[in-house]
Amino acid sequence: MFTGQQAIVTGGTSGIGRAIALALAEAGCDVTATGVTDGEVSRLVEENNRRKISASALDVSDPAVVSAFVSKFDRLDILVNGAGMILRDGAEFTMDQFERVIDVNLAGAMRMCIACRPLLARQGGSILNIASMLSFFGSGAAPAYSASKGGVAQLTKSLAIAWAPDRIRCNAIAPGWIATALTQPLQDDETRSRTIVERTPMRRWGQPADVAGPALFLLSPAAAFVTGVILPVDGGYSIA
Repeated sequence: MFTGQQAIVTGGTSGIGRAIALALAEAGCDVTATGVTDGEVSRLVEENNRRKISASALDVSDPAVVSAFVSKFDRLDILVNGAGMILRDGAEFTMDQFERVIDVNLAGAMRMCIACRPLLARQGGSILNIASMLSFFGSGAAPAYSASKGGVAQLTKSLAIAWAPDRIRCNAIAPGWIATALTQPLQDDETRSRTIVERTPMRRWGQPADVAGPALFLLSPAAAFVTGVILPVDGGYSIA
């Protein structure tokens, strides 16, 4: 279904982004995944050298770097904005760190969308943003992350409206509690993990692969008349 298509997946060297990048590659797409560090990039390439996947370091908070990175492409069908961060232990309550999280999670997604728009318009392409269940309700522990993901949801709807004349679809997935390095501290906290699982109707942590399937649907021709959607992938947590 994706054979011959070109995709960029930011944050594609780890966690949810990595699962989506690998799923796209398995479906025939030529994928460029990005990560923050050269180590992440090298590991992804070494582990998946038989798939149509390459990797590159990219700082989505740097406009010049984003522009230079996108300028290397002459075709783009898919953009997945998966680059993101969260700070714990109260760090997001300091203004400099609050701005840092917003700059990566929200402004970084917009930088990529703007830079990729001409290429996507040429192909009638698709954008998938990674929102969060915290797009729908806040977090007393992570105000910047929650605010950024709320912004990602509204950005998704706004671009879906604005860029529909360019034949660009823009959707988002809103993952719940997914077992990744980002959530490892909560997985390791027996009490917190048990509370999460007990509230989740499906009674388990999600896995990155659980998010990849819905992502591929929203990016595929099967969703050709779907745009502006924020799809929860949380095992029912947000409705419990």
